[in-house]
Amino acid sequence: MSILRCGAKTLDLSRPIVMGVVNVTPDSFSDGGRFLPVGVAVEHGVRLAGEGAAILDIGGESTRPGAAPVSVEEELRRVVPVVAGLKKAAPGAVISVDTSKPEVMRRAIAAGAGLINDVRALGEPGALEALVASDCAVCLMHMQGDPQTMQRSPGYVDVVKEVKAYLQERVQRCRAAGVSADRILVDPGFGFGKTLEHNLELLRHLKDSSPDGLPLLVGLSRKSIVGTLTGRPSGDRVYGSVALAVVAALNGARVVRAHDVAATVDALKIVSAFVGR
Repeated sequence: MSILRCGAKTLDLSRPIVMGVVNVTPDSFSDGGRFLPVGVAVEHGVRLAGEGAAILDIGGESTRPGAAPVSVEEELRRVVPVVAGLKKAAPGAVISVDTSKPEVMRRAIAAGAGLINDVRALGEPGALEALVASDCAVCLMHMQGDPQTMQRSPGYVDVVKEVKAYLQERVQRCRAAGVSADRILVDPGFGFGKTLEHNLELLRHLKDSSPDGLPLLVGLSRKSIVGTLTGRPSGDRVYGSVALAVVAALNGARVVRAHDVAATVDALKIVSAFVGR
C-alpha cells in the first residue's frame, strides 16, 4: 500500500515520511511541559511542518513507562484546541491525535484530525466505532501490558511473530467493520512492553512484523533504546534517533515518528536516493 487516506488528505507513502511529535503533556519522557500552552503547541507544530513533517502527532496523555492516566476531560482540554489551531495554521499537514479514548477521537476528528494514533489499537470500548464513523486513518500499535506495567518483565517466545499476530487480529477487526486497507498503518510498538533485545529483533525483522504488507509506522525517537545504546540522556539523542530512523526506513518503515524533524527529513531523503525512490 503506497498511499494513506486521512479524511480529505491522502499521503504518498512511496517514500518514507516523517511524523512530527507535538506533546501537550506535563510528563512526557522527553519534552514534557514544553508545549502545554495552546499557542506554543501550535507554533511548535507549524515549525515542524515547515521542517518537512507530513504528519503532526498531538498527544495529550503520556504513554511513557509508569505514566499515570488522565481523565477524558483533561485530555480534551489539552488536545482539541491544538488540533483546531493547527488545522488553520498548518493546512498542508495531516493532523494526528495520539489517544485511546473514543470521546477524544470523536472530538479531535470533528476539530480536524485526519489520523488516530492509538497505542491500544482501538481496543478500548467504543474506539473502533468512533473510527468507523469517520473517514479518518488509524495507526494500530502493539503494546504488551499497559504504560503502568509494560516494562516490568516483558516476555515473548518469538517477539516478531507475536507482534505480527496481534496486529493481524486488530487489522481484521478494522477491516470487518468496514475500514479500508488504505486507511490503516501498523506500529510494532518499540519500547511498549519490550526489552532492548526485543526492540533490536523487531528492527532487524521489521517487514516481517507487518500483516498483509500494510505500511509500518515506527517510533524510536529519543527512546530508551537510544539511551541504552549511546549512554545519552533523553534531550541529547538526536544522532542516535536519526541513525535508528535510517535503519527503520531501510528495513521498510513508511512513517517515522520524530522529535527532531529537520534532521530526520534530511536523513530520509538520503535513504530514498540510496534505494532509488
